[in-house]
Amino acid sequence: MGVIIKQTIKGTIYTYLGVLIGFVTAGFLFPLFFKSEEIGLINILVTYSAIFAQFASLGIHSVTTRLFTYFRNEKNGHNGFLFIAIITSLIGFLISLVVFYLLKPLLLETGSKDSLLFSEYFYYNIPLIFFTLFFNTFDNYYKVLYNSVIGTILKELVQRFLILLSIIIFYVGLIDFQLFVILYIIASSLPTLFILISLIYDKQFHIKPSFTHINKELALSIVSVGFFGIITGFSSLAILRIDSVMIASMIGLSATGVYTTVYFFATLILLPSRQLQKISSTVLADAWKENNLENIKEVYYKSCINQFIIAALFFVGLWGNIDNIFRILPPEFIIGKYVLFYLALANVIDMATGVNGTVISNSKHYRFHTYIMLVLIFLIIITNYIFIPILGITGAAMASALSVLIFNIARYLFLYIKFKMQPFNYKFIYVIIISLISYYSVYFIPLFDNLVLDIFVRSSIITIIFGLLTINFKVSDEINEKVKGLNKLFF
Repeated sequence: MGVIIKQTIKGTIYTYLGVLIGFVTAGFLFPLFFKSEEIGLINILVTYSAIFAQFASLGIHSVTTRLFTYFRNEKNGHNGFLFIAIITSLIGFLISLVVFYLLKPLLLETGSKDSLLFSEYFYYNIPLIFFTLFFNTFDNYYKVLYNSVIGTILKELVQRFLILLSIIIFYVGLIDFQLFVILYIIASSLPTLFILISLIYDKQFHIKPSFTHINKELALSIVSVGFFGIITGFSSLAILRIDSVMIASMIGLSATGVYTTVYFFATLILLPSRQLQKISSTVLADAWKENNLENIKEVYYKSCINQFIIAALFFVGLWGNIDNIFRILPPEFIIGKYVLFYLALANVIDMATGVNGTVISNSKHYRFHTYIMLVLIFLIIITNYIFIPILGITGAAMASALSVLIFNIARYLFLYIKFKMQPFNYKFIYVIIISLISYYSVYFIPLFDNLVLDIFVRSSIITIIFGLLTINFKVSDEINEKVKGLNKLFF
């Protein structure tokens, strides 16, 4: 658990530094300098490149996470695993290009009502697919070497800084929108080169082929995990992106621009879990190999309670400042108010259930996780088709929240029935009560004319009340231990 906590804290610090830049870009500059359909275009390009990059991986990311533990050998260059990962990714990229070209008419038809703008930039997806694919390949490899931080720095901090520079260049009039899109793609691609250089510098770029380590049983496991990894990986991205694609298809790029901008604020809740998921997957894979159920249960429980505390604090902070958020954004974005509420609620649900998906996907029952993810995609599509015509983009957010709730109930029940893992107790009720008290502590305070002052006052009151109550009620052992350590350090 010590490795998980250390890597999570370090990674989360870098993530939130990136969030500061991301807030300036996605939350402020994008809505200020670009049309909503241009924002929608950028997000659709990113969405399709992410989906095709995941398909192109051919499941190697799942193989890395779950089976690298059987290749791990520093002296022997980890038995040529990186060579296998690179070759698999290259083959997958070539296959994805063929599929991408064949699906062009369908993607242009259903990808957006503003298809003319989208068709103009359609092939800009290709470099994005390539560099997204190989960044994920190298980042996953670093992760199983117990270094999940380098990828976070490059993706969350460096990439966002480069995008910020691109926006500034566009704003001062040195480039037009088309050149900005090119710079955006370059900014999104450079982290792949940086992480490759880092692997070489750390002497972890072992590409000497070696197949002697792979016996029949391991080969069958690689094929099976890889096959289900393709489905799982594609499903994961579909779950994250399908609402944006359906909004673009059913309403248009302008609505997609509003939705994805508001989506950025809701994802603030999820950021700590990204680092936790990355490093815990490696720890859990090793634990399953050793059949260490007690360690798995401990990671599961502590991830649930600690993530729930963080998610609840951020949810209250966001909703307590909801009027301030839409004072920052242009007037046409006000239609996204309850989009933010439902997306944030969905993320709280996801955080509160901890690393349940990682526990299942690293066990021998990884196929079950794939099956329920496919069910989740079906749920999201059906609920979107029901709610979007009635409530527009708010309906899409409601559909996501409902689908995420059902999905996590299914994962919870599976772990409870199969392994008697039950992470929830009375402390979760404490968190809900603390959240309500924190929210209503600022609810009746009238808005100040000064935006910055209002945000500061509300956020400070919420944080102080939430923090003091959480510590006094001893909701989290880890948080209280950190507080004691700080007291000893400063007092």
